[in-house]
Amino acid sequence: MRAKWALFAGVFALATGGFAHADRLLIERVDRAKTQTLPRKGSTMDQVQATFGAPSNTREAVGQPPITRWEYPTFVVYFEYSHVINAVLIKASDTEKGPRPVPARAPR
Repeated sequence: MRAKWALFAGVFALATGGFAHADRLLIERVDRAKTQTLPRKGSTMDQVQATFGAPSNTREAVGQPPITRWEYPTFVVYFEYSHVINAVLIKASDTEKGPRPVPARAPR
């Protein structure tokens, strides 16, 4: 009986340890978001480019209404038509949920 409890305790510790790690990464990203300036909702493409420079990569508009994505090294900006609807930080690691890091691309 003790062996079963020891096994259960070991499995539980391993399982919850992963959750604690993911929570820490999410908290770190939230803390980073408080100190990093991101484009504000409603800003235009011209305003974002004037403030943050040219994006490292852009994605063509898709859907209706058209949604465009601009990728920067540390965040991604989503536009509806030409106005920001959201800006999100890129995830800290592969185990964290959220946008994947933007791979470096050769200039066109």
